[in-house]
Amino acid sequence: MYTSEELLSKVNKFLADLPYDRQPSSLYEPIRYVLSMGGKRIRPTLMLLAYQLYKDDPESILMQAVALETYHNYTLLHDDLMDNADLRRGHETVHKKWNANQAILSGDSMLVLAYERMATCPKDKLASVLSVFTETALEIGEGQQYDIDFENRTDVSEEEYIEMIRLKTSVLLACALKIGGILADAPKEDLDNLYKFGEQIGLAFQLQDDYLDVYGDSKVFGKAIGGDITSNKKTYMLINAFNKANDAQRKELTKWITVKEFDRQEKVAAVTKLYNEIGIDKLAQQKIAYYFEQSKKYLNAVKVSDEKKAELRAYAEKMMVRKY
Repeated sequence: MYTSEELLSKVNKFLADLPYDRQPSSLYEPIRYVLSMGGKRIRPTLMLLAYQLYKDDPESILMQAVALETYHNYTLLHDDLMDNADLRRGHETVHKKWNANQAILSGDSMLVLAYERMATCPKDKLASVLSVFTETALEIGEGQQYDIDFENRTDVSEEEYIEMIRLKTSVLLACALKIGGILADAPKEDLDNLYKFGEQIGLAFQLQDDYLDVYGDSKVFGKAIGGDITSNKKTYMLINAFNKANDAQRKELTKWITVKEFDRQEKVAAVTKLYNEIGIDKLAQQKIAYYFEQSKKYLNAVKVSDEKKAELRAYAEKMMVRKY
């Protein structure tokens, strides 16, 4: 049985060795660039770890694992364009390095490549795999649209936000685990529990992302801290700050959210100070811990030995103590 580090190494080597022989090369260069930037490779690693619960040849599904990584990076490429972000993992984003049109077109091709790579799975698994993958891809688009819709609303509830991040982030982790299980002939009940495990881990992971955007170290995080604050993004933290603020705090928070011109550092410092006063940092940490605890119930229910689950369990633990 491979460790998560060994699986990550296999994913990175496989990705680096993938040929891009089609023309024009200018279409594929941004794709190669995005996939060479590194990243945590959480989704392909989860897929391989889930597969390894049942079979001991995870190398046989590396193409499907990198299909999911290709899809994930396609969503990031378009997200960066929509957010007008300058940096991703410490590198220039595609629309900055090239232009917006190139980001759209190369992103579209990346989506098609993800499907082409996923469809190389064994024929008897193709329908099940594509069904999960396609449903997931649609849900991620729905989550992104909710995120956009929330920008123009001041009444987003915590429940709505959690559902949005479930769609935008969690379902892809859940999909990775489930497809890994499908490809390894896991029983249906295990597939369902692996999916739910991924969903809960995904919620904790995204809430952690929100937290790190405010309290992380930009050198470690790979992008400027406070991006969610400067763009007035409706995060778990902002929603709860409004819900739990006293009148004076709510008034100041509203001032910073509605101001059109501001000094970036001043706004980030002021809103972070309000979060600290209201106790949003602790609240977020409690919620992250809650979803992580929930996830354990579903992994415990997967009917393979604890010994076989040890590596997946350890990997999930590691996901929860990240600094970036």
